[in-house]
Amino acid sequence: MEVSVRVFFPEPPAFAELDPSRAVYIGDAESRCEVFAWDVARGTRRRLTDREQGTVACAINPAGTQVWWFDDDVDGVGEWRVLPFGGGPARPAGLPRGRCAGLAMALDGTAAAGVSGERGTAVYQVTPDGSVHLITRTADHAQLVDISGSAQMVALAAEPDAPDAVTVVSLRTGKRTVLSGAANPLWAAGFAPGEAGSVHAPERLLLTVHRPGEYRLALWTAEEGMTVLDWCGFDTEISPSWYPDGNRILIRQDRHARSALHELDLRARSVERLDTPAGAILAAAAQPDGDLHYVWTDSRHPPRLCTVSGRRPPEPEPDAPHPGRRDELWVPTPAGPVHTLLTLPDAAGPHPAVFLLHGGPYDAARDAYDPLVSVFAAIGCAVVRPNYRGSTGYGAAWRDRFEEGVGLTQLNDVAAVRAHLIESGLIDPGRTAVCGQSWGGYLALLAAGVQPDSWQAVAAVNPIADYPAAFYEATAAVRALDVRLFGGNPRQKPDEYARSSPATYAAEVRAPVLILAGTDDPKCPPGQIRRYAAALRNHGHPPQLEWTASGHEGYRIGVHVQVISAVVRFLGLAMGGKPVPA
Repeated sequence: MEVSVRVFFPEPPAFAELDPSRAVYIGDAESRCEVFAWDVARGTRRRLTDREQGTVACAINPAGTQVWWFDDDVDGVGEWRVLPFGGGPARPAGLPRGRCAGLAMALDGTAAAGVSGERGTAVYQVTPDGSVHLITRTADHAQLVDISGSAQMVALAAEPDAPDAVTVVSLRTGKRTVLSGAANPLWAAGFAPGEAGSVHAPERLLLTVHRPGEYRLALWTAEEGMTVLDWCGFDTEISPSWYPDGNRILIRQDRHARSALHELDLRARSVERLDTPAGAILAAAAQPDGDLHYVWTDSRHPPRLCTVSGRRPPEPEPDAPHPGRRDELWVPTPAGPVHTLLTLPDAAGPHPAVFLLHGGPYDAARDAYDPLVSVFAAIGCAVVRPNYRGSTGYGAAWRDRFEEGVGLTQLNDVAAVRAHLIESGLIDPGRTAVCGQSWGGYLALLAAGVQPDSWQAVAAVNPIADYPAAFYEATAAVRALDVRLFGGNPRQKPDEYARSSPATYAAEVRAPVLILAGTDDPKCPPGQIRRYAAALRNHGHPPQLEWTASGHEGYRIGVHVQVISAVVRFLGLAMGGKPVPA
């Protein structure tokens, strides 16, 4: 299970009273995620929300007096609510119901909120007195990125390679400025913080632009347009954010399954790598008091919130249980080397092996704690986590390569890794299983039909099973991603969708199949999974189909326990193991 800790501090305003010691964060409460108020100066924490499915989106206004949180159903549809930091009843923010598409605060407490639905995204302004005004609507899915400190501009993001990758709207004049990512993909990161005494200075929007072979930062203002910082570049994906002083930028770089933090100084035109432990950094933010907060993990330590003062790395904590020995290798293929994280049991091989396929597709297997890896290693299985084409952390040339078809490209890389490990004598060719969640679950089901002789067991959690059907049943954001992957929708690209759909190969499946699916999953909807399971049954190969009372992510610990225990039991027994307790 991935555990995420997110801390939200109020931005330092150029005017208005501020208590910088107040923050809110998402933390564990009775085995689910909830919103907590954190008085940093006093060291006290207080729980603010209490919902059966948990709460995972929140923000605090700059003065630290009001907390916003998203009150959604299991399938992600809901509305924003506001409550006092010091306690009291929550009230509706006055915005329509929909899916959360971003929330941002200006220095005077003005909020901008995005609400998405089947007809696109609407962005609203909520003034400190509670008045609600529509800012703009988009026909397609978009995400609110930020509102400027002066509350004069908002920035929205679409797909990074779209003609309207970033749109800036003036709240004063209504003028829309569109920045295209068609030639060079573009990501918006947010407006610079306001500076004391200079509230009306030109708003600077921070961007990441991809040029062949590297990622660069850029700044946009209404007066000067976009200026690319040509004096610094990164070879793999980056996530930049502002320091509170507006003169420095914190850059989180994902590279080869690990993360690094860099500090960029605009005045000195310099970039410095910060001292952090080796591993994966899931989020990072600089705070008004000068501290740096980041969420860190590696294969031996579950995610934890680290607070660094003076750039000193935190003291290491005791290791979590981690049976087996960790290794990594670069498997040569015609397309290039496939970086693979490997966990081997302590006994001699060859071992039964479980291939864990990451989701996304724009994601990666990381040097991060995963209890499923530890459990499989403890029962004597090797765990293989390949970063096939489409993975992040290896540059755009690797991330954007789908030349053999969506899904099929990735399976070719997985097959190469499997063959290499068999040839090396590390894994048993007669006992290999494939498992994944979300897009990784899709790859597992696709592998069951495309590579039926390679796998002795298949487990898929919240997968795409029938790609064309899933497209029309999923959210607008998922459809936008699929259009980007395939170059169109299923009506425009019917052969491509069919060729990449697990349902097309249902008759070829030979291995036992386990599918765990959320009853209210809006991204990989249950209807298309039921149809795929029916197709397997019609071909005389019924799957083991289990349902979880959850949406796509599943923010309650009970759901994760159900998934892990079902997957481990099923794959372990299918590969000839003995029954194991929960």
